[in-house]
Amino acid sequence: MKYWITVASKDHIARGIAGGFMQANHGKQAALKRVHAGDWVLFYSPKQTMNGTEPCKAFTAIGQAADEEIYQHKMFDDFIPWRRNIRFYESTEAPIIPLVDELNFIINKKSWGYPFRFGFLEIGEHDFELIKKQMIKTAISEREVI
Repeated sequence: MKYWITVASKDHIARGIAGGFMQANHGKQAALKRVHAGDWVLFYSPKQTMNGTEPCKAFTAIGQAADEEIYQHKMFDDFIPWRRNIRFYESTEAPIIPLVDELNFIINKKSWGYPFRFGFLEIGEHDFELIKKQMIKTAISEREVI
């Protein structure tokens, strides 16, 4: 099992939650190929909206890859992004600032946003559990986990 973070505006993540899917890196396929059924994905939102300036700076969703399928979905004639099915869990947002000092994947704490620059990254179990604990307050039964 692996643990991933994908970066997108909060409004885009809300669309994914509603549809039960994730897209990564502007709809490219490469990042989605790295995720496998049962892998956990954290969704980090630097901004509220893609074209807006209002910051979010929080983990806004958490889920697991539901299966191995990667598929394309036509949004516009000239935009047919790749998607992967995600089982999202009920969660609360977790602001990143209080977590920065404890997260191992953030090496330079003063430039904490640097790891997010490529839009998709793998993290270790320690960091995942730290963030998950902030997002999911009730226990997930073994039956619920993929």
